[in-house]
Amino acid sequence: MIESHTMFRPPAEAYSLLLRVANGCPWNRCRFCGMYKGVRYDALPREEWMADLAEQSVVDPAARRVFLADGDVMHLPTESLLDILNAVNNALPQLARVGSYANGASILKHSEVQLRQLRELKLHTLYMGLESGDDGVLRAADKRETGAEMLEAALRAQAAGLRMSVMVLIGLGGRSRYDAHVRHTVDILNRMKPRQLSFLRMIPVPNTPIGKEWDCGERDDFLSEREAVMQMRDLIDGLTECTSVLTANHVSNVVPIEGRLPKDRGRLTGMLDAVLSSDRLTSEGPGAFPLSL
Repeated sequence: MIESHTMFRPPAEAYSLLLRVANGCPWNRCRFCGMYKGVRYDALPREEWMADLAEQSVVDPAARRVFLADGDVMHLPTESLLDILNAVNNALPQLARVGSYANGASILKHSEVQLRQLRELKLHTLYMGLESGDDGVLRAADKRETGAEMLEAALRAQAAGLRMSVMVLIGLGGRSRYDAHVRHTVDILNRMKPRQLSFLRMIPVPNTPIGKEWDCGERDDFLSEREAVMQMRDLIDGLTECTSVLTANHVSNVVPIEGRLPKDRGRLTGMLDAVLSSDRLTSEGPGAFPLSL
């Protein structure tokens, strides 16, 4: 397997065969993300990923799931993606599904017809970081797309039969845009209706712009533990039309929860209300961030 830098994959792809076909992320400017810093985005030469695929198909010839790395394989031209998927299908006769990270702008590079072609070759799940539905929050985080553009990308992908797994960052807007972050994110998600929805908490990742501001004492607007749980509760309470499997079990979260929306909305908000009414949470600060321990 090619290992020139750290390979990331979503938790749901823990048992998938990992095939790197590109390096890095084509945007790579989000101020909260440290996944591909210092890595230049480019497509791997065909002979490299083909050699890796051949090797892995010998090790696990019965593999049913494949995850294409790195950070945004959907940025590649449709023709390249069709070539990759054809090769994966040929190498793995029992293949059932293929997943990939995908930025909204990269999804929009492909028409619905082209996305259907990819779906026919078993491209199955795209993992997209919405982060927030509020454009002010997105601009401050240096996210490439607007909320409307990511909504359009998700709807186009879903119309082509692809499954969207969407991530939201609790606390990304800090205290100043708390209400806007909740209001616009709820609006986008109720219209998007992704199959999978994940909540993660905003944390200052080392060697990122936000992480450096935190280290230097320049950021004092991170939500407290209590505020982070309250924001998650507010988001869930507003998701009245979102039909998603919700998980908030990432290590960054203060309270791990999961359930199906909208069926479990009342149960989940009730669980969070119980935590909020207890003395378990601090209102004095964000608590111990997982990556700072």
